[in-house]
Amino acid sequence: MSVANETRVGPVLPMLVFLGVVSTAVGSLGAPLLVTIADVDDVSLAASQWTLTISLLVGAVASPVLGRLADGPHRRPVILSATAVVCIGCVLSALPFGFGWLMIGRAMQGVGLGLVPLAITAARDALPAHRVGSGIALLGVTTAAGLGVGYPMAGFVTEYLGLAAAFWFGAAVSGVAFLLAAWLLPASSARPRRRVDVTGAVLLGTWVTALLLVCSQGPDWGWTSPRLLGALAATLVVLAGWTFWELRTTHPLVELRLLRHRSVLAADITVVLVGLGIYPLLSLVVRYVQAPTGIGYGFGASTLVSGLMLVPYSIASFAASRVTRRLLRRMSLETVVAVNCVVLIAAMVLFLTTRANLIMLLVTMILAGFGVGCIFAVHPAQIVRGVPAEETGSATSFYQVLRYIGYSAGSALSATLLIGTVPAGEDTPTDTGYDAAAWFGIAALVVALAAATILSRGTSPAATDPRAAVTDSERAAVAVKP
Repeated sequence: MSVANETRVGPVLPMLVFLGVVSTAVGSLGAPLLVTIADVDDVSLAASQWTLTISLLVGAVASPVLGRLADGPHRRPVILSATAVVCIGCVLSALPFGFGWLMIGRAMQGVGLGLVPLAITAARDALPAHRVGSGIALLGVTTAAGLGVGYPMAGFVTEYLGLAAAFWFGAAVSGVAFLLAAWLLPASSARPRRRVDVTGAVLLGTWVTALLLVCSQGPDWGWTSPRLLGALAATLVVLAGWTFWELRTTHPLVELRLLRHRSVLAADITVVLVGLGIYPLLSLVVRYVQAPTGIGYGFGASTLVSGLMLVPYSIASFAASRVTRRLLRRMSLETVVAVNCVVLIAAMVLFLTTRANLIMLLVTMILAGFGVGCIFAVHPAQIVRGVPAEETGSATSFYQVLRYIGYSAGSALSATLLIGTVPAGEDTPTDTGYDAAAWFGIAALVVALAAATILSRGTSPAATDPRAAVTDSERAAVAVKP
């Protein structure tokens, strides 16, 4: 490392955390603004939901592509380019060009959701060995904390300055993130350039899009209609084709063989189920708090107030990263995940039974933020423990793909459950729609708990793949560093 780079190591981690928070916050801007977008652009609530789903979809496809590029010698320009795309996307969304251009801008913002795996890869290379574990754990929660930061900020700006101002604000903070990265981000380690699996990326985007179409269009098409069953069959066929291609090609977009490592498999399975179960809670709470009191539920709150409901979620997520390191002195990574699945189930049960009480809604968000923060702090450590250094970007990016698939499917299905209860001639779901969405989340989290428990058997904190280029000092930092 050069002298210039050595002097920059100190602020590298704060810069990477800021980059992760900003990219996630911008990518999630659609959630607190769904009702406002529907009003301003004169579209249905179902259509406005796609301003959130499209960014998650693009993030799911962009993550492994960026991750594969980052495993080569060009991580720095890849990070800077992706951040620039996010900034331009915010500008397009802010300009008064109509709903179509807003969707294009939101898609570009989704590219930023692939930056967290790159930040983890950069941290593994740039940080001293004794700081790698704690740095990765902190970066792991930026996606959760970014949601809690983005929602209230978007709500505040929209409330007083209008919808376009929220995206102008996103452009400004993305620009700051770009400048900080350009100044502080060191070059990647000397590694051979990796080819990008274009065929794999196309197949991945195809089956993920088809899956989200099935989830979102079920009520309109009918869950047993030939059109929906055909789309589901197409999803499975393309998924099978993608899997076959990734296992046979010389330079796969995602090295699926790494799933043979139990800790990597555990992280990848549970993140999908946790995303399905808990991510919808964020938009459910925002919608519920904004609902007019005249319909029999809700608080009639402004966009600002509903966004502030997620501040406890964000604070608890960051606090969890500190608590997690203490928990790991007493239990394995997998046990921490299982315990916090129970915490998330408790949060969803509270939402189901006590959401009419504003204080209990805040308690629900604290529990949800803490549980998600602990789980997302542990998952990157599980993955890093099981993969060689040169595959870190690819492995963590595939993890992000699965996370966003869980987020996207959960968001689409919960919206489907809500919209399915809207009375004819009205545009507001009934209270039973929130019950159905809560039960869906609870079911997904129970399955996540079962999966985490089963996969924790026979796994020890020190277990590692013999190919993994993870040093003893890194593993110790992951497990016990305060």
